[in-house]
Amino acid sequence: MKLSNVPSHFRIPKLSYRVWKVWMRDRDVLMKTYKTTFLPPLLEPILYLLAMGFGLGGFVQLIDGESYIQFIAPALVAVSMMFSSFFECTYGSFVRMYYQKTFDAIIATPVSLEEVIAGEILWGATKSLINSTIVLGVIAAFGLTPSPLFLLIPPISFLVGLLFAAIAMCFTAISPTINSFEYPTFLFITPMFLLSGTFFPLTALPASLQILAQLFLPLTHAVTLARGLVLGRLELTLLLNLAWLLLVTPFFFVLSINLMKKRLIK
Repeated sequence: MKLSNVPSHFRIPKLSYRVWKVWMRDRDVLMKTYKTTFLPPLLEPILYLLAMGFGLGGFVQLIDGESYIQFIAPALVAVSMMFSSFFECTYGSFVRMYYQKTFDAIIATPVSLEEVIAGEILWGATKSLINSTIVLGVIAAFGLTPSPLFLLIPPISFLVGLLFAAIAMCFTAISPTINSFEYPTFLFITPMFLLSGTFFPLTALPASLQILAQLFLPLTHAVTLARGLVLGRLELTLLLNLAWLLLVTPFFFVLSINLMKKRLIK
C-alpha cells in the first residue's frame, strides 16, 4: 500500500535513537525530585493493604481459596501501572507541552516532533515500571508474593505502561485545556479502577459487563496477569491477556503520535 493511501492517523512514525534523548531528559528531571516522587507509590499501597486488606478483609470470605488481602495485593500493582503512566502522559505531558514549552525547545534541536512524543510515551511506560516495582516491593515485604513468578511482572509493567501512556497521549492530543482531563479520568480510568477485577472477581458482575471489561478495559488484562504471576497460577488465559496487550499497544502508540502531530503542527 502506498503511503498516500494510509490514513494520516495510522502512518508509521519515523523514529531514531534520539527518542532516548527525550527519555533521558525526563529521567534527569525525575532524579532531581525523586525524594517526593517516590513517596506516594510507597505509602499508597500500604494504606490500601491496611484499610482494605486487613480492615475490610476481615469481613470477606476467601476468594478462590485466597484471603482478601492476597486477592487485592496483585491488583494494586496493576493499578499503579495504570495511574502512573496515564497521569504522566496527560497532566505531565500537557504541562511540558503547553505551559513549560518543553516540546518547542526540544524540536529546535535535531529531535523531531514524532521522536518527542515517542520519548514521552516511553517515559510514561518507565514510570509504570518504576512505580509498580515499588508497589511490588511493598507487597513482597508484607509476605504477599507466594510465587517466584512475581519477578516477571516488571517487564509486563513496561508493556502495560506503554499502552496506558499511548492512550493518555491520545487524550492529550484532543484536550483543549488541562482541566479537560477530568473527563477521561472520571469516564475511563475510574470505571477501570473499580470494574477490572481489582477489588472483587469479574464473575460477580453481570455477564454483559464481564464481556465489556475483557474487550475494552486494559486494566482487566493487567490485573489478571499480575494476579496470576504473584499467585503462581499459570493458565492459558494469561497468554490471551498478554496477546491482547501486544495487539492493542502498537495501535494506540501509532495513533497517539499522529494525533499529537495533528495538534502541534499548524
